[in-house]
Amino acid sequence: MTKTTPEQNKALALEAFETLFNKRDYDAAERFWSDRYIQHSAHISPGRDGLFNLVRALPDTARYESHLMVAEGDYVIAHGRFSSIGRPTAWIAADIIRFEDGKLIEHWDVLQDEATMAESASGLPMFGDRFPA
Repeated sequence: MTKTTPEQNKALALEAFETLFNKRDYDAAERFWSDRYIQHSAHISPGRDGLFNLVRALPDTARYESHLMVAEGDYVIAHGRFSSIGRPTAWIAADIIRFEDGKLIEHWDVLQDEATMAESASGLPMFGDRFPA
């Protein structure tokens, strides 16, 4: 069994998301996601194939941006933005990932449409330091 540190898990999560969502390199992405991957998202079919097929169905312009990652033990929480995904607004995501043997083994997410300045009761952006254009 491969044991990774929280810092290694954050780096693995960032590289995995970049490889799958931005580069669309499915063969390379297989090295990050376990073939026993458990998907808890309501909008993604089960397993690694479910996730990869969802990404294949996204527009070529789809992009993931990372803002913050925190890790403890085998878990990483990634705060990011999924943009140009074929929806009117980007999704701001908190992705919760569990690692096992150095691979993403389990995933949950919390998704919310990104608010504009006019929609934000707080007057603050949901991602980074400015509102979407």
